[in-house]
Amino acid sequence: MATSAPNLPLSGLTVIALEQAVSAPFATVKLADAGARVIKIERPEGDFARGYDKAAKGQSSYFVWLNRGKESHIADLTTAAGKDDLRALLAGADVLVQNLKPGALDRLGFERAQLAQEFPRLIICAITGYGQSGPMADRKAYDLLVQAESGLCSITGGPEQAARVGTSVVDIATGATAHAAILEALIARGITGRGCHIDVSMFDVMADWLSVPLLNHEAGKTPRRIGLAHPSIAPYGAFATRDGAEILIAIQSDREWATLCQTWLGQPALAHDPRFATNVGRVQNRTETDALMAVAFAKLTVAEASESLAAADLAFACVNDMAGLSTHPHLRRITVETPMGPVSYPAPAAIFSDQPRSYGPVPALMPPET
Repeated sequence: MATSAPNLPLSGLTVIALEQAVSAPFATVKLADAGARVIKIERPEGDFARGYDKAAKGQSSYFVWLNRGKESHIADLTTAAGKDDLRALLAGADVLVQNLKPGALDRLGFERAQLAQEFPRLIICAITGYGQSGPMADRKAYDLLVQAESGLCSITGGPEQAARVGTSVVDIATGATAHAAILEALIARGITGRGCHIDVSMFDVMADWLSVPLLNHEAGKTPRRIGLAHPSIAPYGAFATRDGAEILIAIQSDREWATLCQTWLGQPALAHDPRFATNVGRVQNRTETDALMAVAFAKLTVAEASESLAAADLAFACVNDMAGLSTHPHLRRITVETPMGPVSYPAPAAIFSDQPRSYGPVPALMPPET
């Protein structure tokens, strides 16, 4: 059984997780990190994410990343014994998180109204692809499918071809949304004493995140795919240095543009040129704006460009790859125990200065005790 330090904010809470893949496990691993006891209900064959790859010492990178600090509990919910097992666990639980197909829990005999009556303090969070109702409620949904259906792919990539975001952004965003909603519900329960039912759909989360490009489209300014450039700000894009590296520079205001012209381009008059003096003008004249930047970067190595941009207090980043992240001087890591040995990967982003965190092991798929 995973244990947690008693001073963590969710210590003493029990979470039942009927989960698989990424979205729900992302939400519940954050609850486990904060001290909750998370009991992960797995089919006898296990969460199918256990088989996604073998990148983490022969184990799935997804599973190792998202299931630290949890307990694996095997139950076949298609059997009477499995259903009795789940009901017994719910009797002592504070939160139930599930990302089964819409209606699946009802069909197993755990209807929403019945759960609310039987466990009035229980907070239930249901994660689905398209919600509990509507024309697409019954459709299967995975991360890339929702990237496509929501229109995210249409604004991702270069001019020639749409592309997926290079990580499971829909799943992660949905899990983060569910995590925040569960915490809100726990606060409300502390006031009212009552649980609640939360619905989070992957499509709704992405639609929310796509509000700015959607509003621009509805205003007659449909976003175009422009690779490593910003659709509304210029110069804000990647440029090649003399030694073949790329640096992405971000000029957020006309004041910063004036600084760039004065201290970096060495052409202070450009700050007042009508073509470039305002961001609107620079976007309208993006080709000319970017050409100015390309010429300047081509004269410098990546080290020289980085040093001079930093000295001018301008915003920039090196265009890294995973090799660059792996050795990045700013990367914080944690090490978690797994059935195949310790695995190191990036640390959770939130740092609690007065509550140093430790992270529990990744559970093996263990048969139930007899």
